[in-house]
Amino acid sequence: MEDKKNELESARGAMGVTEFALLYFPDCTPEMAYKRMWVWIRTSRGLKEKLIAAGWVRFQKLYTPKQVACLVEHLGEP
Repeated sequence: MEDKKNELESARGAMGVTEFALLYFPDCTPEMAYKRMWVWIRTSRGLKEKLIAAGWVRFQKLYTPKQVACLVEHLGEP
């Protein structure tokens, strides 16, 4: 758990969406982790709107630090 937190804190730039998803779903394949994260974004009340306000667009390859903070705030620490 501490390693995941360190990864998030050390990501000063953008973070790959699959890389980020794997923090939450480490036992999944990269593709499945990405798909499960997308389900969370679609179904978590208010999360998609928060991400859009942070500049997120569907199918982007990287999350900005602001978007990562938004996700962690909404979903909790991985």
